[in-house]
Amino acid sequence: MSLLETVALTRSFGSHVAVDRVDFALEKGEVRAVIGPNGAGKTVFLHLLSGLLPPTAGRLSLDGVDVSRLGIVDRVRLGLARSFQVTNLFPNLTVAENVRLAAQPRARTLALWHAPRVRHRIERRVDELLDQVGLGFAARRFPSELSHGDQRHLEIVLALASNPRVLLLDEPTAGMSLGETGETVALIRALNRDTGVTIVIVEHDMRVILELATRVTVLDHGRVLVEGTPREVGADSRVQTAYLGHRRRVAGL
Repeated sequence: MSLLETVALTRSFGSHVAVDRVDFALEKGEVRAVIGPNGAGKTVFLHLLSGLLPPTAGRLSLDGVDVSRLGIVDRVRLGLARSFQVTNLFPNLTVAENVRLAAQPRARTLALWHAPRVRHRIERRVDELLDQVGLGFAARRFPSELSHGDQRHLEIVLALASNPRVLLLDEPTAGMSLGETGETVALIRALNRDTGVTIVIVEHDMRVILELATRVTVLDHGRVLVEGTPREVGADSRVQTAYLGHRRRVAGL
């Protein structure tokens, strides 16, 4: 049984079908890339996986549990977390305070005043998360004081705070320098290796896909066009045509 599976997952907006009967099976421990040309339905598909949008038709299951009609909060509780393409942090809170807000629900209470034992557990978890992604140095800084790359890493920390089994990453290297991209690739690889978290990544940078993905799913016009290893996908003439309109190798694959 796959950890995350969709069957004929569909999302329509009026007469426009953005995601069209997608079958998708994600195995535990995998790093799966979802790619496709602009307008292929990648972001809508991620919205459907995370619960930001409900499906028009079809089914989504997490570890055998049908979560098709559950919202974001319930899916997070079941082990599904997401980062977004646009950085969304609390600018007036420190880095540690941002992470504390994300980690606090794990204490099973949102009370402003926790017992010392609970507070200590939350603080320890915040420190662990920041150290895990190399942001321990920035705990008392504000997000605006961080580089773009570190802000994106903080977004990943917020998603990790819920101890997800499946982590959805929406263009995690968008807007990064070459050096920041390399650091982010190393971070994602380490998280997958060291924590065992299963990852779905939507990404335009084919170098990132080549370095990280164990398998690639290509969407085109809302449908699965092809699926395989990065090199298999890059050599597929259907993918080349979808991206470029004629038969040339997809850059980087």
